Amino acid sequence: MSVLLIDAGNTRLKWAPLVGGHVQRASAVAHRGRDFRGLARRVSGAGFERAWVASVAGAPVDRALRQALARARVPVRFARVARRAAGVTVGYRDPWRLGVDRFVALIAAHHRFPGNDVCLVSVGTAMTVDFLEAGGRHAGGVIIPSPALMVESLLRDTSGIRRRAQEARRDRADLFARSTRDAIEQGSRAAAVALIERAAEEFALRRERTPLVVLTGGGAPLVHARLERRAVAVPDLTLEGLAVLARASLD
Repeated sequence: MSVLLIDAGNTRLKWAPLVGGHVQRASAVAHRGRDFRGLARRVSGAGFERAWVASVAGAPVDRALRQALARARVPVRFARVARRAAGVTVGYRDPWRLGVDRFVALIAAHHRFPGNDVCLVSVGTAMTVDFLEAGGRHAGGVIIPSPALMVESLLRDTSGIRRRAQEARRDRADLFARSTRDAIEQGSRAAAVALIERAAEEFALRRERTPLVVLTGGGAPLVHARLERRAVAVPDLTLEGLAVLARASLD
C-alpha cells in the first residue's frame, strides 16, 4: 500500500508517503499562494493509490489541493470528524465542531500510547490542549493563540510595543527580560507552558491519574524546552493519525 498523507494547516502544507504501513519522512511548504503545482509534479507517477487529507486550511486551499491531486491522478479522501472512529470517542457536544486536525491527532495518540491518559498539546498557529482518556474517550480541550501568534498580534496591534520591540539585542535566558522583544517572547512562551501545566494538574485532580503530556506541531520545541513535567514530542502526529485511518480503510 502506498498512500499520500497530507496535513493542511492554517499556514503550512505537510505531507509524507505511507509505504508498507509506515509513515516516511515528511516534507512541508507554505500554502498562502494556494499553488500546488509543485506538489502535483512531485507525486505524479509516484504510484500513490490514494491521498488522505486532514485540512483546516479552508475551502479555497482545499479546492486547489483537489485540483492538484486530480492533475497528478491521485484519488483523494478528506478526513472528517465522527463521534467515534479508530477507538476514539469525541467529547464535544457537536463532534463536527472539533477541528479535524485535533481529531486525527487524538487518533494517533490513542494508537501510539495505548493504555495511557494523554494530555495532547498541538502548537501551530493556535495552541490546543486536549485530553484523551486511556479508553479512548476525548474529555474536552482548550484553545489559545500559540506563542508565535501572541507575539505577532502584539507587534501588529500595539504601536508602542511594536516600536519598542525593534531593538537588536536579545537576552533569552531569563523569564524577566531586559528588552521589549524578549519580554514579549518570554511572556508568550511562559503563558503557553503555564496553561499546559495547569490543565495537566486539573486532569490529574479530577481523574486521580497523571496524564502523559504529548506535544506536536511546529512550535512544540520552544514550549517543550520550558516544561517542568515529563513530556514526549511527536513531530507529525496528524500524519500518523491519517495513517491509522488509511490502514483501517483497507481492512
